[in-house]
Amino acid sequence: MQTLDFSVNFQESVKLQVRHIKHSGDGGPAIVLLHEALGTIPLWRQFPTQLAEATGLDVFVYERRGYGQSSSEALPRPLDYLEQEGEVWLPRLLQALGLNDVILLGHSDGGSIALITAGTIPHQVTGLVTIAAHVMVDPLTIHGIRATGERHRTTDLGERLARHHGERGKLLFDAWQETWLREDFQQAMNFQPWMSEIRCPALILQGENDEYGLPQQVTDIVSGIGPGASPVFIPDAGHFPHFEQPGAVMALLSEFIRSVTR
Repeated sequence: MQTLDFSVNFQESVKLQVRHIKHSGDGGPAIVLLHEALGTIPLWRQFPTQLAEATGLDVFVYERRGYGQSSSEALPRPLDYLEQEGEVWLPRLLQALGLNDVILLGHSDGGSIALITAGTIPHQVTGLVTIAAHVMVDPLTIHGIRATGERHRTTDLGERLARHHGERGKLLFDAWQETWLREDFQQAMNFQPWMSEIRCPALILQGENDEYGLPQQVTDIVSGIGPGASPVFIPDAGHFPHFEQPGAVMALLSEFIRSVTR
């Protein structure tokens, strides 16, 4: 396998950082990973490489506007920032990369964005996986965000974010926390128009002990997509089941991806 790091530039002075893990296999859809609310390409650790090895498919990982090595985003975030990422920016990136057949795999915020993209360009999406995605702000979401805010104030979380996001680390954290705690953002969140347009098989994962979302997040997503969606709750796992139970999650992903690429 070969790993390529590069950036994709758009006319609006927007640059998105991309990593392509190129497998030597014979074609098939590409897997595109969408990171969580504070994520970057390196914070996926070895997961993208392991996924490419397990599936025999190319894997693309990218950083959204405002994250890592990508260009800045306008702040404060608009209420529909997730919709903009899923409906506008990810389809544009796929077009720039020449990817017309993809499996989307999104974690947390990335999972929510993946739902939107899968409903925006259903003809390009062969399969969909969400891990700890949100379609609403529930009481556990609010509690988890506030607890993370306390950790940001009292631990080295801010320093660790700065290692990945540079001087934008605090801006990024504040943007995430302040946006999700806004009542108007919570009231405006509605991804059903996109979920009802999803046509591909979908695997909807969440840790049984997720600190940021009730089980209803999963059941609402499955209900919103319909019979093509399958829910799975990962035992002994919280918000990062792909790190906490890597063997179990990779086995689920491998079987799901084999089923949609047969």
